[in-house]
Amino acid sequence: REEAKKVLESIGDENPDETVNQIAESLKNAAEGENVPLFQKKYLWPIFLAWAVAMFNQVSGINAINYYAPRIFEMFDFGTQAALASTIGLGMVNLTFTVAAFFFIDWFGRRALLMFGALGTCAMHCLAAWQIGLGEAADPRVAIPAILGFIAFFAISQGAVIWVFISEIFPNAVRAKGQALGSFTHWFMCTIISWAFPVIVGLSKTSGQYAFMFFAGMTLLQFFFAWRLMPETKGGTIESLEKEIMKS
Repeated sequence: REEAKKVLESIGDENPDETVNQIAESLKNAAEGENVPLFQKKYLWPIFLAWAVAMFNQVSGINAINYYAPRIFEMFDFGTQAALASTIGLGMVNLTFTVAAFFFIDWFGRRALLMFGALGTCAMHCLAAWQIGLGEAADPRVAIPAILGFIAFFAISQGAVIWVFISEIFPNAVRAKGQALGSFTHWFMCTIISWAFPVIVGLSKTSGQYAFMFFAGMTLLQFFFAWRLMPETKGGTIESLEKEIMKS
């Protein structure tokens, strides 16, 4: 305990005694709770938060775009070669803005970053839906930036936030199970979206606009979720976050 207090004091903790007690209590609960079930009334709020963040991550359309990018660019009436070339740009943009998220996530916070990204992705989806609806009249100067812009807004916000946030909201006793729930929700929704998307866009040459309108609606809903319901976890200790979220 004394060594832990010295470490906490060295990093500027104003009340190391209280922090040490919180850590000890959290570790004790975790040790006693190896077989604690996740689905209990007291864990309903973090379960909901994890489910919602993971669900919104996929209904944003990220993996529909990742999986079917060449087909999407062809919906803008681009040639096959141009569609494939544009797809390469997606990976470059994704990498660049994921690296940027590394620096911004602790600066702006998880909630603010998610709100920013939700509005940005919503706007890009609206542009994409509009361009798909134009068919042969689609303008590459608008269509390509719309898709690349979506990837940028996604990567710098919820692409990074999801796994950090889910790991922070569960108590130690059920953290692994909570993260597993988030991962299951994420990939379950990915399966549904990746199955439904080609069915919808295959209905007609311009039917893809309805998929993008759906994605736009979901990202707008995500903004209101983050604004009204999502707690900010930036800068909090695991123990303080546990008390705050469980109290909610």
